[in-house]
Amino acid sequence: MRILIVEDDRELAAALDDALRYEGYATVLATTGTEALQALANQPIDIVLLDRDLPVLSGDAVMATIAANRIPVAVIMLTAAAEISDRVSGLDLGADDYLTKPFAYPELLARIRALQRRSGTGAPASAVLSRGDITIDTTRRLVFRDRGRTLVKLTPKEYGVLLELMRADGGYVPVNELYDTVWDDAASTEPADAIKTTVYSLRRKLEDRDAIVSARGEGYRLQ
Repeated sequence: MRILIVEDDRELAAALDDALRYEGYATVLATTGTEALQALANQPIDIVLLDRDLPVLSGDAVMATIAANRIPVAVIMLTAAAEISDRVSGLDLGADDYLTKPFAYPELLARIRALQRRSGTGAPASAVLSRGDITIDTTRRLVFRDRGRTLVKLTPKEYGVLLELMRADGGYVPVNELYDTVWDDAASTEPADAIKTTVYSLRRKLEDRDAIVSARGEGYRLQ
C-alpha cells in the first residue's frame, strides 16, 4: 500500500509520514496540489490523504482532477471545516471518505483499513520477511532472531532501518536513502551519524555484530 500525504502543514505531514511508515505503509509527501498531481502521474498510489485547504491549487481542484481523469485511487479528505454541507460537497466531488481536523490517529487508521477492505488490497505489507536468522513480521511489526525463537524489541527508527535493509534482499542501501525513508523532514540529526548510531544499536540487540555490514560509498546491507 502506497499512501500519498498531501498536507501543507509540514509538522502534521511529517508526523503522519512517520506514523504510517511505522504501520508498514509506503508513503509519499506533497505540500501543494501541484506536487500531489505530479506524484499521482509519476507513480502508483493506492490512497490519498488530501488536505482540502491547500494554497494555490486547492484540495477541491486536486479531487476534481482525480475524478475527471478517473485516476484509480481512493481519497480521504482532511479539513478543519466541520459543517455537514462541507462534508457533502467533499464527497460529491468524488472523495471516498472525509475526516475533520483535529482527528484521532486510530480513527484515520481505521478509515484507511476500511478503504483497503473495500478495494481488496488487504493489509499493508502483509508478509513475513527473513534473512539469515532474522525474521520480520511486517503485519504485527515484530522482529525475531534465532529463526523466530527470540523476540527482539526495537524502537520505531531501529525497526524502520532493519525493514529497509531486509527489503533490499542483501543489497546495499545508501545512507541518505535510509535516512530519507525512516526519518521525517523535521529531523535535524546528520544522516550518517543517525544511521551509524541506529545500526550500532541494532547489532547489539540482534546479538550479531556481523548481521549488518557497511561499505564506504555504498551504505549498509544485511548479510
